[in-house]
Amino acid sequence: MSSVLYDTPGPRAKRRNVVLSVVFVLLLGLVLWWVWQKMDDKGQLKWSLWQPFTTSEAWTTYLLPGLGNTLKAAALSMVIALPLGAFFGIARLSDHRWVRGPAGVVVEFFRSIPVLLLMLFANEFFARSTNVTTEDRPLYAVVTGLVLYNASVLAEVVRAGILALPKGQTEAAYAIGLRKGQTMTSILLPQAVTAMLPAIVSQLVVIVKDTALGGVMIGYTELLNARSTFAANYANVIQSFVGVAIIYIVVNFILTSFASWLEGRLRRSKRSTGAVLSEDQVEMNPAAVGGGFGTGASV
Repeated sequence: MSSVLYDTPGPRAKRRNVVLSVVFVLLLGLVLWWVWQKMDDKGQLKWSLWQPFTTSEAWTTYLLPGLGNTLKAAALSMVIALPLGAFFGIARLSDHRWVRGPAGVVVEFFRSIPVLLLMLFANEFFARSTNVTTEDRPLYAVVTGLVLYNASVLAEVVRAGILALPKGQTEAAYAIGLRKGQTMTSILLPQAVTAMLPAIVSQLVVIVKDTALGGVMIGYTELLNARSTFAANYANVIQSFVGVAIIYIVVNFILTSFASWLEGRLRRSKRSTGAVLSEDQVEMNPAAVGGGFGTGASV
């Protein structure tokens, strides 16, 4: 099927794509084989270096507590950043300049600063200007940095999702007497959520991974920080990196799988599919747009 950005490949293009795919797979296999040989030559494939992952001590002492702290910081950041991002995203769509302007400044400011710099600044702020204990300060700093950055990014996601809806949705809502607030909460947001869900989940995955910055720079005992202690105790640096990478992959795969299931459920519920109906579809199926205006009315 052709589109504006993509033309259906012809026979020659299909053969070329097959050849390129085979070449890529062969090159990837050669790279993996080379890595395997190098690790074997250096003795990195010895079972004694991988065996700690099969012991309960390694998991209960190092990996699971680190994973718990990672999920704790990520969950707190998600819970705070999502509503905050929605608030600023909607505020940027306000008709009032005194609302739209400051919201835009906040979003653009925090979106432009690296999240690591926000964590470091928050850590210093809590150390010098608050009574937060030394034990709790890294968690506070990580969550603050993640919230400030990701809320600003999510604000743009929300704004873009709402603006992507057909203008007829808003015009129809105004035509039946709904105010702007009612239009936003009852008409636009429910439809935009389904369309925004993939982008929102991608940002949530970023939040999970960015917790590692706090472990490296400000000593928060998340999964990557716990890995260093684990590797020092068992003398298996490369193996610990591989194990932690797999844990991150599993966690983020579960998150994206849940989001895919949720998106499908939202679409099946028919609260909002985000689909734009053609004129022929509307004429053939008035119920697709909510039926008639009143009992027995036709469109």
